[in-house]
Amino acid sequence: MINAKPFLGLLIAVAWGMSPLAADTLLQTDPQGRQVVILRDAIVVEEDSSSILYKHFELKERRVEKVRVSRGALDYHIVYSKPEERAQIIKIWRRFGYAAVVTDLDGKTTTLYDAYLDFYPPGGRGSLLESVPARTTFPITIEGGGADELEFSKIERVEFQQGMMQLTLRTGKTVQAHFLMPTDKPAETRLLGITDRYDPASKEVFDFFVPLNRLKEIRFE
Repeated sequence: MINAKPFLGLLIAVAWGMSPLAADTLLQTDPQGRQVVILRDAIVVEEDSSSILYKHFELKERRVEKVRVSRGALDYHIVYSKPEERAQIIKIWRRFGYAAVVTDLDGKTTTLYDAYLDFYPPGGRGSLLESVPARTTFPITIEGGGADELEFSKIERVEFQQGMMQLTLRTGKTVQAHFLMPTDKPAETRLLGITDRYDPASKEVFDFFVPLNRLKEIRFE
């Protein structure tokens, strides 16, 4: 059996290698004065004299993340890409993240790429709860006893009804469960991701979000 994550890494490497577009590249000068490539295929969204903020596709999580690096004694040099190169990288990121068709309580349907869950104060008041990491899993307590944490890759469909979730797995098994909040603080769970309208220059790694309690169904593709 092929280990999925190395195989996915190979697919991404092939996709990158076949494309003449490389988005932004970060280089750093080593002690010998040579410029060494630190990161390719990123999009730098902010830089100043003290730090650089960029977004890139994190293979392990299969989602887009933001990273801030401090400028040290060995400074960074950035080779910026053209807008069309950035747009091409976004298309590649969308191919390898989790895609889903999301239906809210009003019946509106949205196609979402690079989907993930993140946590905010209740009602959307305040900023992201950084102490609770974002994830591409559903932590659950199973009706009848037991707990689990299911990766998006194992789920075909999630249906929400009266505070319960019915998860249909790719094996065909159906699980009745409650969402298990991974913090004892009051929090709101949101599903976030990228749509076809996402701006590559955005400082955010999403242009769509919806609280789980406003959802009727998620169908993973």
